[in-house]
Amino acid sequence: MNYQKYLYIFFLTLALCLSFFSTSKAKEFFIDEINIQEKLENDFNKEKLINKGFIIAFEELMGKLVQSRNLIKIKDIKLNEIKSMIGTFTIKEEKFIKNSYNLNLGVSFDKNKVLDYLERKNIFPTEIKEENFLFIPILLDQKNDDILVYSKNPFYIRWKSQSDRSNLIKYILPTEDLEDLNIIRENYLDIENFDFEKIIEKYFLENSIVAIFFKNGKEIKVLSKINIKDEKVIKSSVFNDVNLEYENELDGLIVELKTVYEDFWKEKNLINTSIKMPISIQIDSKNYELLSKFEDALNEIDLVSSFSIRSLSKDFIFYELIFNGTPKNFINIIEKQNFNLDTQNKIWILE
Repeated sequence: MNYQKYLYIFFLTLALCLSFFSTSKAKEFFIDEINIQEKLENDFNKEKLINKGFIIAFEELMGKLVQSRNLIKIKDIKLNEIKSMIGTFTIKEEKFIKNSYNLNLGVSFDKNKVLDYLERKNIFPTEIKEENFLFIPILLDQKNDDILVYSKNPFYIRWKSQSDRSNLIKYILPTEDLEDLNIIRENYLDIENFDFEKIIEKYFLENSIVAIFFKNGKEIKVLSKINIKDEKVIKSSVFNDVNLEYENELDGLIVELKTVYEDFWKEKNLINTSIKMPISIQIDSKNYELLSKFEDALNEIDLVSSFSIRSLSKDFIFYELIFNGTPKNFINIIEKQNFNLDTQNKIWILE
């Protein structure tokens, strides 16, 4: 009898500990390496500089979470509202260099508060999923009847110079392969229909974009062949009055086109916060490694709005979580992380 009593106390203590860590290890968005500089003058105010860092961090976070067309909905946010979503911040480094003060900040935003804010603005956020994309830019100069792929192609030269910390797509440019160049040149007249698969497969990347730029004077038409895993999509864009010899106009086009790609990628990973599906999961209470691994996974899944321990027995711990998606979506995410989930009954069993 005493044994059962002690066993019950043990499991109760274990559950309380797990529950504590579930709530104390709050889900957060962390924006790091915010660098700010200010001249040291009579009206210098460190607090104002930190507040400026909060605004920069929030703008970077929104750049990751929100499609470009929705950014206008949040451009007038007040500083106090930004602060209300900040969990913690750290001053990682501060330096005085000549007549300036340099500050390096890290800012943690409460994930649930941020998602609630976006829901009030009628904005569906995206999962922050950074991915590598092979990017193959091909320039067809129709006036001069020429095709440029590598060193003389301004898009190949300048593409990675226009980087934005909030971009989720990380671009990998192809190496200057003479064999690939000859293949592309041989298919110049039918380049729109050419299958780039043999070139793409050399780089062992699941995602790729082949961008064919048709230059006719100052008009640039872009045919983008986007391949995300096994899904293929074609997008067309037109840019007028662009002189590629002027670096600022070239860079402006690149930024606009990258925004098109970012919005497309975000569309594929939207979080529908209007869906709040409760899921109950049972786990063997003696499998401490699985319990820990499962909680770590839940903390990393953006579609999991919240989770907690609902109840426990001497054999099992029962979790209740709120998921912003479909049951099939949750099952796919969990199985990709090498969990085995039995969904035959109302309460699912994690093994």
